[in-house]
Amino acid sequence: MLQEEMLKKIEEALVKIRPLLAQDGGDIELLSFDPGTQMVTVRFLGACQGCPMAQFTLQRIIKTTIQESCPFVTDVILNP
Repeated sequence: MLQEEMLKKIEEALVKIRPLLAQDGGDIELLSFDPGTQMVTVRFLGACQGCPMAQFTLQRIIKTTIQESCPFVTDVILNP
């Protein structure tokens, strides 16, 4: 799979997540995808920035949803 196709699939997964985050006034931004390590870096926006539930949301919702849609992704990390 080409890097452009991988990025498209990751963005498609984020589209599924955005409505949930928007309910609380937040959003998410894809910062990078490293094709070598196959790690995704994201940043929370809006009310999600600095939220005490950010790590829970990252691990239980963001990472799970991305890896279900994009099994090639090895990890999802948060850039504060």
